[in-house]
Amino acid sequence: MGRSSECVKVVVRCRPLNSDEKRDKREMIVDMDWQTGGVTLHAGSKASTDPPKSFAFDAVFPPDSRQDDLYQQTAAPIIENVFEGYNGTIFAYGQTGTGKTFTMEGVNEPPELRGIIPRAFHHIFDLIDSRGGQTTEFLVRASYLEIYNEEVRDLLSRQVVNKLDLKEDPSTGVYVKDLTSYVVKSVKECDKLRNFGADNRHVGATKMNADSSRSHSVYTITVESCETRPDGTSSIRMGKLNLVDLAGSERQAKTEATGERLKEATKINLSLSALGNCISALVDGKSKHVPYRDSKLTRLLQDSLGGNTKTVMVANMGPADWNYDESLSTLRYANRAKNIQNKPKINEDPKDAMLREFQEEIARLREKLQGRPGGGGGG
Repeated sequence: MGRSSECVKVVVRCRPLNSDEKRDKREMIVDMDWQTGGVTLHAGSKASTDPPKSFAFDAVFPPDSRQDDLYQQTAAPIIENVFEGYNGTIFAYGQTGTGKTFTMEGVNEPPELRGIIPRAFHHIFDLIDSRGGQTTEFLVRASYLEIYNEEVRDLLSRQVVNKLDLKEDPSTGVYVKDLTSYVVKSVKECDKLRNFGADNRHVGATKMNADSSRSHSVYTITVESCETRPDGTSSIRMGKLNLVDLAGSERQAKTEATGERLKEATKINLSLSALGNCISALVDGKSKHVPYRDSKLTRLLQDSLGGNTKTVMVANMGPADWNYDESLSTLRYANRAKNIQNKPKINEDPKDAMLREFQEEIARLREKLQGRPGGGGGG
């Protein structure tokens, strides 16, 4: 019996006009209807002959939307699914300077400006507090990587410059060999790892963004749960949550990138182009081959696009007339993505569950103790 399929959920967020755009008296060309999920893009008064372009998505978040509104509608259901044993991916896409990192990370203070990633930490440990008990135990692991100039780097390693290899396992899919993974027991430990990794991530200034992400980053949280049944047997479920902050697409004429920044932008654009090609191949109904191997990014996201994952894409865009072409490109990209069909399933009793390894180790130690002289007492 085949797994039921579901579409990738796609939402669009528009940031407010920034200080430069206000100073230059830029025109707002984006209309959003939060009730219908509609987005209308106008060409602006200087090109008023072009008709407006309209799109419909699962949800839209206008410039005055709050971080909590976005989280509750997009990320919170995915976190709940991860606790049921599903894989989940949330990723932010868009032109450079449109607020992807603000969407995913936000700022720590005040708390209402925190983004999806720190809110997810709180949500996960709140669920553990409410669901854990005598019959259910949880184990949470975290890892953090970046793809910089098509090289995979471990952001939690002391040797961040080390390049890691992507491997594929028939049962678990694509994984990063030798990627550091830490067991975490609190929000504080998750935040500590995130801050350590963020300090190692590549950022740099361009004309469009003073703190432009020069790499794609993936923060992965794995939640294992072990439930002991009344008959003494146990069931393990494992859900994996990928929180992805993509570097932004760039036009050199606007960013004025040169030297190393231009090289980074070229690699960023190539990987985003590969992502677009995969999305097109997944939805056109004709392609027998999806070119996941064309970039490290698409290989890592392979299960999130057309595979065993519940996926949400947050497309970020700017509101100003001077970004009309980039905004239209983002909306078209997002419009294609909402037709991708995934086939998520609950991961029950996975071979690579760490809780299972712990249980087996405890059982072995018990056997050794019982095998010793005088060691056959109670357990």
